[in-house]
Amino acid sequence: MVSTRMPESFDPSVIDTLWVLVCAFLVFFMNAGFALVESGLCRSKNTVNILTKNFAVFGLTVVGFWLFGYGLMFRGEDAFVGDLGFALAEFGRDFSGIPTLIHFFFQLCFAVTAATIVSGAVAERIKISSFFLFSLVLTTVIYPIVGHWGWGGGFLAEQGFVDFAGSTIVHSVGGWAALVGAWILGPRNGKFDKQGNTKPIPGHNLAMVTLGGLFLWFGWFGFNGGSSLGLVGQGYAVAHVIVNTAIAASCGAIAATGSSWLRNGKPDLTFIVNGGLGGLVMITAGCNNVPLWAGAVMGLIAGVVVIQSVLFWDKMQLDDPVGAISVHLVCGALGTLLVGIFAEGTMPHLQDGPYGLLFGGGAELLLTQSIGVIAVGGFVSTLSFIIWLILKKTTGIRVSEEDEYLGLDITEHGLEAYQP
Repeated sequence: MVSTRMPESFDPSVIDTLWVLVCAFLVFFMNAGFALVESGLCRSKNTVNILTKNFAVFGLTVVGFWLFGYGLMFRGEDAFVGDLGFALAEFGRDFSGIPTLIHFFFQLCFAVTAATIVSGAVAERIKISSFFLFSLVLTTVIYPIVGHWGWGGGFLAEQGFVDFAGSTIVHSVGGWAALVGAWILGPRNGKFDKQGNTKPIPGHNLAMVTLGGLFLWFGWFGFNGGSSLGLVGQGYAVAHVIVNTAIAASCGAIAATGSSWLRNGKPDLTFIVNGGLGGLVMITAGCNNVPLWAGAVMGLIAGVVVIQSVLFWDKMQLDDPVGAISVHLVCGALGTLLVGIFAEGTMPHLQDGPYGLLFGGGAELLLTQSIGVIAVGGFVSTLSFIIWLILKKTTGIRVSEEDEYLGLDITEHGLEAYQP
């Protein structure tokens, strides 16, 4: 008979390390999902450009986050920003029971997510050089500073701000930067007529969009599940996170299906995919501390809100080809606020967890969540505005009208994604 007992010398941190590493791989795989969703929702003549941005920005983020970003996020005790900690030289071997290098890799995959959110919102008309420069600042400076506020011991963490896996710290950071960038950049030619009416510009490959959406959903189990930073002794907590993630995404897709069906008489696939993604973004902040039924409610809200948000931005003549602002900014901010209502501090896996308004906690947590959303929004949008404006006045941020008409694949890369 084979013994199932662990050897006395077994180190539980090995399981925790393996769990976070696997989850980091899943988050890395989300880049494939973003690339497929963004390119599929845009025109075929810009496919190479979008794929290039999504591939190359990972390399930029690795270098910038390694040299400076990780230190700004997790080193030092200042309430506003960490120390540089150049190239990880000032860090010890372990971080919260797992190797620091594993934690670094997990976090840099989060940083890349913020940049890819921007990529979709400014697609089909931005100079790729300007996008690379902005992404480098975003992932090396802006995201790490906000991350320090909430996850690195900064002032939001001290106030009790709750954002388990990054509805605000990751997704709304990318969303705010995307909103400012899309506004300064202006809409694609032909998106709005002289009366301000929206003229649809259909994406070229909905199969890519669907596959990319499923890739993102799959990777999100690592995005949220890995934020536990361990598995030993946290089996129920991680299971709750995973199931909450699945429920919220499912309800987001269901609500978007019904909402688009009622509005248009037919279910819209692009809205359904974005509804599911909106549910994922919305649950990310509280997936560990809201009950499953609340995760379902939040997903249903996300599925409706995503569609209304897309229509709102169209009315404002703000062009977001993939709906990134609606999915990541709107659902990210709203999901963070809803934690202040639905957080249930008595859950078995939580010790002295926060209570939301619905569970007798009063408005205290909701106020804290509001402060976090406002602080992050104000900081990211202001700094993004300055950076985008500097780029506009120096290198320029928008391609010429002729280049936009011909497509960025030819004009920016000299390549075509689809050969005749």
